[in-house]
Amino acid sequence: MAPTWSLFSASVSALISVGSVYAILRSRSSVPYLRDADAPPPPAWPLVSIIVPARDEAAAIEAATASRLAQDYPSLELVLIDDRSTDATPGIIDRLAAGDSRITTVHLTELPEAWLGKLYALDQGVRRARGEWLLFTDADVTFAPDTLRRAVAWCEHRGFDHLAVLPDFNPQSPLLDACLDIFVGGLIIGGRLWSVSDPKSRAAVGGGLFGLVRRSAFERTGAFESLRMEVADDVALGQLLKDSGARPTVLNAVGYVSLDFYRSLTELACGLEKSTFPVIARFSVARLILIVGLMIYVETGSWLVAAFATDLPARLVGLAAGLTLLGGSVALASWLRRSLWSPLLKPVACVVFGVMLLRAGLTAWWQGGIDWRGTRYPLAALRAGQRVRFP
Repeated sequence: MAPTWSLFSASVSALISVGSVYAILRSRSSVPYLRDADAPPPPAWPLVSIIVPARDEAAAIEAATASRLAQDYPSLELVLIDDRSTDATPGIIDRLAAGDSRITTVHLTELPEAWLGKLYALDQGVRRARGEWLLFTDADVTFAPDTLRRAVAWCEHRGFDHLAVLPDFNPQSPLLDACLDIFVGGLIIGGRLWSVSDPKSRAAVGGGLFGLVRRSAFERTGAFESLRMEVADDVALGQLLKDSGARPTVLNAVGYVSLDFYRSLTELACGLEKSTFPVIARFSVARLILIVGLMIYVETGSWLVAAFATDLPARLVGLAAGLTLLGGSVALASWLRRSLWSPLLKPVACVVFGVMLLRAGLTAWWQGGIDWRGTRYPLAALRAGQRVRFP
């Protein structure tokens, strides 16, 4: 590697590393833990409607529903929406509803034109919900018993209208965990979490796994009618809420909100097919290749320079950049209660994850659409329906 080029490459890596670490440390200092979010109870606890869209979730929905029914919150209802399931999900939610009057079930058998399946299920759930607060969550997410009470008290006391959380991702294999940490780290850095609560900032986040929204604020956005074909619906909703004057906030909910995000590298590869081309690549093959290349460069470039550069200054700068990035990864992993093996595997994981992104994006581009929840959606329709705002 030529001395001039290697020093330039190492310097760029160093600048990116410092920026990444700054974003991580700023997020850590700005986002409180839910466990520390103590607030006095409101004069009366508002009714919260927990809205859960479910498609083929027979393996997880019963345990997750039990964790919601076990909340120590005094005023809640569950709206469980069966989104055209082909497994035992419909029978399970009906049995659960028969045993607890707080549960309402909705069974969908058809999907109208110009709707994504999950968005239509959420829309139908909202129509059945009676709560002053709406909690959107996935069918496989579990809660600690005091999660909802703490979250509602925090929002009511502080005057927030929208709460998104950082959850616990249950540990899987070391390589899979490292791939997920790259994905989550990108969302945290790109989402500028430290600015979300600032009304002067346009930064906004979504809460697909746990999104608590004041109903009056939700209704000012035009609800899900305006997001019918938006793949990144949770982020787009967060942006609509903030644009309409709602006050958003973010909490770190490790120890309170948890799920098996993906159980294998194969599941992760399949899961990325939904969002990679429409959201990450924004319908551009060139942008997809650029993003993957930049990601791999950021995670591996400094170490390659440190190992193979011929001039000492470049090697030292590369080593400093690599160690800085490693320190930031360790800080992120400890904050999110992740394995500290994950940062050490990130250079390898970023290559694996990059290949997955390329495969997912090129597959969608080649077939002209994405397959999600049993339906094929053409790219042209997704592009026309995209509402999320990119930085």
